[in-house]
Amino acid sequence: MSEQETIEQSDEPITGERIADDLRTLGISAGDTLLVHSSLSALGWVSGGAPAVVDALRSVVTDDGTLVLPTHTGLSDPESWQNPPVPDDWKETIRATMSPYRPEITPTRGMGAIPETFRSYPDVVRSRHPHHSFAAWGTDAESIVADHEYDFGLGESSPLADVYDRDGTVLLLGAGYDSNTSLHLAEHRGDYEKENDTDGAPVLKDGEREWIQLTGLALSDDDFEQVGEAFETERPEAVTRGRVGSADAVAMRQRELVDFASEWFSENR
Repeated sequence: MSEQETIEQSDEPITGERIADDLRTLGISAGDTLLVHSSLSALGWVSGGAPAVVDALRSVVTDDGTLVLPTHTGLSDPESWQNPPVPDDWKETIRATMSPYRPEITPTRGMGAIPETFRSYPDVVRSRHPHHSFAAWGTDAESIVADHEYDFGLGESSPLADVYDRDGTVLLLGAGYDSNTSLHLAEHRGDYEKENDTDGAPVLKDGEREWIQLTGLALSDDDFEQVGEAFETERPEAVTRGRVGSADAVAMRQRELVDFASEWFSENR
């Protein structure tokens, strides 16, 4: 959606103060561990743009809590690229020359303006995974992003599992369940027939660029909306729906979501 279209669909400017008030009404409060998936355009025309949203989230959670956002990148083996694909005779050059992942500067890809802005704040820390990094701010930020293993980067040694252990909250801020990365943790925990994928990415080791191989679960979000609908129907006490700005927003207990979804995948996949 263009900025002009966003303006035309907004009755008034959405301020950071209003976003913060709406978040509190939704049940978000100081001290929460909050994992956020977001769409800036869904909020309406925000005065101050993405920084205003980040500032509002921080003001509500406060530094007694922890704010976590996915900051995934486009660094991967071009062999698997589909959106868009590249010519076969480019791939070796890309592998040899792609800039290495550096948490401080590598941009996000396909995550939206809010995570891209959040990861650039000077007091935000980011995990080391070249594909599936997460950025965090607040009291537990360092420990949540630490020790993010390269293999199975959305599984048991990921920030997702750390948020689970802390009984965190997932906030879908104008985003759908197809963006809900916690369901990938549930995929790892579900009991169904699975396959693994291999991929690669450039990282820095001892200051030198190195292309590494990564193993991960073959992931699919094709049924995530179906899982979300079932979760809200069967676990209504774990979910709060409301509006933040012009966006539909959903807050949910991550632990209950992951436990429910892992059983759902076991029964339905």
